Amino acid sequence: MSNFITVALAGNPNVGKSTIFNALTGMKQHTGNWTGKTVDSALGYFKTEKHHYRLVDLPGTYSLIPHSAEEKIARDYIYNEKPEAVIVVCDATCLERNLNLVLQTKKIARRVIVCVNLLDEAEKKGISVNLKLLSHRLGVKVVGVVARQKKTIKNLLYALDEAVENDELTAEGDDFLNYELQEELAISTVKTAEKIFNGVVTYKNENYQNRDRKIDKILTSRAFGYPLMLLLLCLIFWITISGANYPSDLLFSAFSWVEAKLSQFLNLIHFPTVIHDALVFGIFRTASFVVSVMLPPMAIFFPLFTLLEDLGYLPRVAYNLDKPFKKCNACGKQALTMCMGFGCNAVGVTGCRIIDSPRERLLAILTNTFVPCNGRFPTIISIITMFLAVGGGMLASFSATAILTLVIVFGIFMTFLATKLLSATVLKGVPSNFILEMPPYRKPEFLKVIVRSVLDRTVYVLGRALITAIPAGLIIFIMSNVSVGDKTLILYCADFLNPFAQLMGLDGVILLGFILGFPANEIVVPIIIMAYTGAGVISGGMNLQNVAELFISNGWDVTTAISMIIFSLCHWPCATTVLTIKKETGSVKWTLLSVILPTALGIALCMLFNLIVKFL
Repeated sequence: MSNFITVALAGNPNVGKSTIFNALTGMKQHTGNWTGKTVDSALGYFKTEKHHYRLVDLPGTYSLIPHSAEEKIARDYIYNEKPEAVIVVCDATCLERNLNLVLQTKKIARRVIVCVNLLDEAEKKGISVNLKLLSHRLGVKVVGVVARQKKTIKNLLYALDEAVENDELTAEGDDFLNYELQEELAISTVKTAEKIFNGVVTYKNENYQNRDRKIDKILTSRAFGYPLMLLLLCLIFWITISGANYPSDLLFSAFSWVEAKLSQFLNLIHFPTVIHDALVFGIFRTASFVVSVMLPPMAIFFPLFTLLEDLGYLPRVAYNLDKPFKKCNACGKQALTMCMGFGCNAVGVTGCRIIDSPRERLLAILTNTFVPCNGRFPTIISIITMFLAVGGGMLASFSATAILTLVIVFGIFMTFLATKLLSATVLKGVPSNFILEMPPYRKPEFLKVIVRSVLDRTVYVLGRALITAIPAGLIIFIMSNVSVGDKTLILYCADFLNPFAQLMGLDGVILLGFILGFPANEIVVPIIIMAYTGAGVISGGMNLQNVAELFISNGWDVTTAISMIIFSLCHWPCATTVLTIKKETGSVKWTLLSVILPTALGIALCMLFNLIVKFL
């Protein structure tokens, strides 16, 4: 790789930098319409007619004067690694703000090329950019592109070839790195950017942002902000609940057919019965149950969530929730990581990197598990449908959606409560301020959204769930089929846990289901079914009505169902999330606290609810 010319890609968040990275390298780097998506460097390769390039995608940053991890990564890479050129991507619709980074990059980079992106959006808003005048005033090559149109990228490639062949360097000196002068330099950079900007950009309509501002007045208002958030959340869950049933049934049928064929094949080659049962009824059936239950809601929920992200709505959610998190002495960015947790808590924990303060990052990491991930949704939805939903048909679907929304709101409340508890005890501190950019509303690219949500999220999360569910299936199968005296190991464990579980409004089988479901939350209900039926294997042919009858015959009532939902919301994270927390914090202490805190609160809430019910 020594013949490759190294080029860095820099820019403010939300300027289409990752889209340009993908257009140049052909890689499917994740792109999103909200601040802080790229928190690490990404690497790719491309070539022109003249040269081969190595492209480093730096984190999105507003400045090279480091006040955050993103800014430090970008500054250190440009200064220490000395790439042959730095392409600074700017947004044509808000160029003045972007020029600060251009001027700072000129201070330390060998060569700078300015790439003015989103010219199509600027044109729609009546904004015109004089690229030649901008190039003259900056003293560097300026290229205009529309990142989604690959033909416009050619001009950027020509400019890059020309720049690296030019011996003239743009670096202006090391005074920029002098800590004592940084405040003075920041002020002078802003003033210089204003001078350069004047006359470079003209507007046909000075009120071009009025439409977005009118929408924001509604979506972020005190009167309508929260109700609209709830209605939108309710709509997403209703679509997910209504749409997941049919494909889930199809998958169950398909896996049942495959299971029968696999069993026939193993019997045909005279596979030992013990190993046959472990492979087919233990590993395969557990894995197929996870896929059948997880895949349909994920395939619906993730694209819907990504559409909101692409549209530009998620920063408005963070804005609305900033004040509640500030009251908990936390950072408003935690709202974004909490939203990510609805898809997968492990992804939400990783997303906490966008929070600059180590204390506030820990708060977000330790409390992310209080919002239910996609692995817990099937359990909660099925319990609501069996015991709490009212009516039948469409009415049942609507009532289940309304109850699920209340459950989610309760999970968000518990996030605030746990955050406040931590910030008042082991993680005391004052909340920090942060810049939250409100990106323009954009028409989502539906095809890219579907591909991205399926590949980057659905397949990724499903793969991790299977990795943990497969060995869990084998362990559960063994515990359900090995007997000591007249009882299996799984029933001995359930009987041992039963006295404590009864205090929580549960029973020993339910609590054991949660414990054995540590590798993947999706297998909690299957374990409970298996223990109740005494079948020794996860049942592959039961519908919700059969399951409800089985649960009622084993003592379930509405109190049990509600206790089950509470503990589903508040208990230890799954194995994948725990490992992610250990990786992100690098601490056994904080990892243990992330397990103990939700579990302790969940047990306390279940006991309190059970006591209130018995008292009434």
